[in-house]
Amino acid sequence: MSRMTLNVDGDAPRTLGDFLRKEHGISAMTVRRLKNVPDGVTRRGDLVRTVDDVFPGDVICLHLPEESPHEKNFEMQIPVLYESETAIVVNKPVNVPCHPSMLHRNDTLANWFAAHYPEDGFHLVGRLDRNTSGAVLIAKNTIAAHALPDSVSKRYFALIPPGLSGSGMIDAPLGRTAESVITRCVRPDGHHAVTEYEVIGGNETCTLAALRLRTGRTHQIRVHMAYIGYPLLGDSLYGGDCSLLSEHALHCGEITFCDPADGQTVTVKAPLRADMQAILGEEYV
Repeated sequence: MSRMTLNVDGDAPRTLGDFLRKEHGISAMTVRRLKNVPDGVTRRGDLVRTVDDVFPGDVICLHLPEESPHEKNFEMQIPVLYESETAIVVNKPVNVPCHPSMLHRNDTLANWFAAHYPEDGFHLVGRLDRNTSGAVLIAKNTIAAHALPDSVSKRYFALIPPGLSGSGMIDAPLGRTAESVITRCVRPDGHHAVTEYEVIGGNETCTLAALRLRTGRTHQIRVHMAYIGYPLLGDSLYGGDCSLLSEHALHCGEITFCDPADGQTVTVKAPLRADMQAILGEEYV
């Protein structure tokens, strides 16, 4: 049973229904689910109905039945970077998928979560590709899953060939290549895609770039950096140098979001993975 508390602010009473739907964006379907759960919505331990008034200073407790449907894997080791009653941030290792598939049935982030959080729901708030490492945000219940996406900001780090300097913006539409359902390319009829980059370090072997996405297209960073002539190290799919890395050098190193648990803005950093750090040498992030 996933739990979530909401503080009633302001200076006037209003109905619980208005408080949940209008102020916290909780859907009518979720409100109906709460009404059908024993002690689904309580105030100081007592049940409260959607037609009842709530008052400034009240603390409303929501009890949602949640359960991950995925097979449990207790053997996986996933570092937890942050946790509250509504959200968790983990540092996903490279080569770990987020969701099960035909080729990865029980070795994913979802399988790890099911083993360690059996009474919470698994709601990814922005996934990472299997070969991309770093911070992943997971909501523990449907209410948090709806509330979190609009507040999320990520900062990625990539290793590229030497030569790029300064900062800039890549505004180039992306679409599928004609011969593949996997690879993407810049094409005039593609979807709008914008990537911001800033060079923050490097050595004679590589350059370290920090990147932010204004849009969220498949393989966006990888394709955009290859498009301007600096494919990620280890990225065989888009022409990157694979002599030093066997996986593409892309890591989500920082994530910022507003936690529904208390309304506070949280920034969580994920240490750069070991193979990228070994090539970079000096610690920049």
